[in-house]
Amino acid sequence: MTKERLLIAEDNADLRDLLHEILEDAGYTTVSASDGQAALTRIDREDEVIDLVLTDVRMPKVTGDELLTAVREKRPETPVIVITAFGSVERAVEMVKAGAFQYLTKPFVAQDLLKIVAEALVQSEPHREHARLRRQIPDPPARIIGASRPIRELFELIGRAAPSMSTIVITGESGTGKELVAKALHQASGRNGAFVPVNCGAIPAELIEAELFGHTGQAFTGAKKARAGLFEAAHGGTLFLDEIGDLPLAVQPKLLRALQDGQVRPVGSDHEREVDVRAIAATNRNLEEEMHEGRFREDLYWRLNVIQLHVPPLRERPMDIPLLVEHFLAKSAEASGMPMLDISPEALALLTTYPWPGNVRELENVIERAVALARGSRLTPGDLPERISAGGGAAAILARSGDRPLTLRELEREYILETLKQTGGNKSKAAALLGLDRKTLYRKLDEYRAENQAVSPSPEPA
Repeated sequence: MTKERLLIAEDNADLRDLLHEILEDAGYTTVSASDGQAALTRIDREDEVIDLVLTDVRMPKVTGDELLTAVREKRPETPVIVITAFGSVERAVEMVKAGAFQYLTKPFVAQDLLKIVAEALVQSEPHREHARLRRQIPDPPARIIGASRPIRELFELIGRAAPSMSTIVITGESGTGKELVAKALHQASGRNGAFVPVNCGAIPAELIEAELFGHTGQAFTGAKKARAGLFEAAHGGTLFLDEIGDLPLAVQPKLLRALQDGQVRPVGSDHEREVDVRAIAATNRNLEEEMHEGRFREDLYWRLNVIQLHVPPLRERPMDIPLLVEHFLAKSAEASGMPMLDISPEALALLTTYPWPGNVRELENVIERAVALARGSRLTPGDLPERISAGGGAAAILARSGDRPLTLRELEREYILETLKQTGGNKSKAAALLGLDRKTLYRKLDEYRAENQAVSPSPEPA
C-alpha cells in the first residue's frame, strides 16, 4: 500500500468525495479543502507533508492558478495536477506551462486519474524525499544534497552520532564532502563552541604540533609571542582533523594524549591546559593499511575510530545528481545575480551517467564552467566539457528516441537493458550499477518479457 498524502482542492462536494474515494481505494491518504483559501492554509503548514496536490481551476477565494503559484514557491518538490471542466482547458494548459504536472478534464476515467497521479509521484519522488530529509535534519552550514539510499543512511547516522562525545572518523574519496559531514555533525551536536578545521597535510611537519597545541613565546625560532593552539580555539566545540593520515608520526602520540586526557601542553611549556573538544577526523586513505605499514599508530587509530561514517562516491548515488545540479545552478545564479539557468534532458542524462572521478567537487566545477560559458538560458550537451559530452548511456538512449519523448517507464527499461548490455549480461554487476537488488532486476526483466520486449543478454559469467 502506498502512503503518499494527497491534497484535494475542489469546491464541488460530490466531486471532492469521489476523488477521495478513488484515491483512498488505491492506497493513498487524502486530505481535502473546500476552496482555494483552505488549500492554501494547508500548504502554509510546515508540520504537514503534502506529496501531491489535485486542484480545480475555478475556486472561490483563491483560484487554482494562485494555489499553483503558492505550491511552486513554498513546496517546489510537490507536483500539482489540475482537474478542470472542458470550458477551462485553456487555463489548465497555461497552468501546466507554469509548472503544473498535468491536467485532467471532467468527466474523467478513474484509471486515467490514477495513472497520472502515479506518474507524478514517481517523477517527483527524489525531490520529495530530499525535502523530507532536509526537514528531519538541521541545516548544516553548507548543504548536504541527496535523497539516495546511501545518503539517507548517512543522514540517519549523522543524527544518531552527533549528540555523543565519541570521536568519529569520516572516510571517503576526495571531493565527496567529508568536511560538510563534519560540519553537519557539529551543528547537530548541540555544542556551543566553534567548528575548527585543520588540514593535517597542509601544515609543515615542524609546525603542526605548535598549530594544534599552541606554543609559548620564544619556544622556537620565529615564535615571538605565546599563541593558543587549535585545540584551545575549539574549546566547547569541534576540532575537525582533515587528512588525518598525513599527520607526522612524531605528533601522533601527543594527539592521542590530548584526546584521552582532555589536556594539551603548548610547545615550550611545562604546564597542561584543560580543553573540552570533540574530535572528528577524516581521511581518503585506508588507515588500517597505514597502520599495518607502520605509518599510523595503532593506539591512535583505535582511539579515533570509535564511530566511522563513510561518504559514498558520487558514482554510487547517481539519483542525487539532478538534485546537486539544481543546487549548483541556483548557487551560481545567486553568486552572479543572474536568473537561474535551465538544463536540457540530454545534458542532464550525460551528467547522470558520467563516472565523476572527482566526485561532487568535480560536478560543482563542471556546472560553474557550464554556466560561465553558456550560450543561452538552457544548458545543453555543447556547454559541457568534452570528457562528459562525448559520453553515452542515458544520453544515447535519449538520442535514439528521436523527436518522440520517452515515457518514464520506457526510459527506465531502455536504461536497464543498456546497463545489462554494458556489463556483458552480468545481472549482479548491472544491479549494483543501477542501485537495485537482484530480485528487483529479475522482476523488471520478467515484466519486459511479458510485454514482448526483446531481452537477450549474454549468459551471466559463473
